[in-house]
Amino acid sequence: MFRHRINGAVLAVTAIALVLTFAACGDLSVSKLSANYHFGKANRFFTENQYRKAIAEYELCLKNNSSMTQAYRFLGESYKQLYKPGVNNTDNNDKKDKALQALSKALEIEPNNKDLIYSLGDMYDKLRDFPKAEKLYLRILELEPANMSNYYVLAEFYKRYAGEKKEIAEKAESMYLRRIEADPENPQGYAYMAAYLEPPSAADPNLLLKSYELAAEYRNRIIALQPNSSEAWLGLGINQWSRSYRFQFLPQETRLATANECLKTLQKAISIDPNYPEPYAYLSVLYKSTLSKLEPEKEARYLAEGDKASDKFQDLRKRIAARKKLEEELKKTG
Repeated sequence: MFRHRINGAVLAVTAIALVLTFAACGDLSVSKLSANYHFGKANRFFTENQYRKAIAEYELCLKNNSSMTQAYRFLGESYKQLYKPGVNNTDNNDKKDKALQALSKALEIEPNNKDLIYSLGDMYDKLRDFPKAEKLYLRILELEPANMSNYYVLAEFYKRYAGEKKEIAEKAESMYLRRIEADPENPQGYAYMAAYLEPPSAADPNLLLKSYELAAEYRNRIIALQPNSSEAWLGLGINQWSRSYRFQFLPQETRLATANECLKTLQKAISIDPNYPEPYAYLSVLYKSTLSKLEPEKEARYLAEGDKASDKFQDLRKRIAARKKLEEELKKTG
């Protein structure tokens, strides 16, 4: 799943909206008109990723109007964009301090502004300051307990630190479960939980296997809610392939049984949507990397089936790319 961090594109759209908002401001005092001018100019630089120029304009804006919350926010965001995590030198530390100062000032003006709380929490997250970041993310949940996305944001935050302490891993799992409990008919909550339980690696392979087996249960719950979703069946198929391929300490008959279940699952995904490319890619991998090894006497047939699935995957991807290109060209001519 995707990671919920401050997104530059989203901030750019926000900045553009703020340009229009302040351009319409009815306050005609010279200082505030000047502040609005520099604010609009700064936002344009921000949307163009020219953060140093944006910083200069935000500072001019604040000289003329020291109460503009969004100017402090985007000043902090500009310094944050220039800050390089892990680099310890005077210039980089100065950017860190100024980002924290600006975002803290904005939050001081509007203490219940979720976007500001999240921005400052994200900065502390970049600094790996877990206690301060956690406090801010929990504040968001306190302000909006009914917003499902907040549980995911906090769960993903804990997930990034889960390898450091067992209790943090438990907090991550708790947040995923709370999201499911808050909206048990929403398949997305089960998908987040399954993805969390399917890490790429772990120190103990036996514990990792149990985690993947538990993830499969959540994948099956998604299918129960969305039986006609090709993506849901693919998610289960990938889980089954991982268990048949990765855990080679299991008995061969167990791995083969799981691989055959995976084959049925991927074929189900294809039957629901024959034009969905990804199931063919995993079908190819299943034939070539797993079934051909588990049943070497059938290797030639499995390799041929794998090539066939791979060709189908490539063909569908090309068709999708061609259709997308045509749509873009039609938009231009339209």
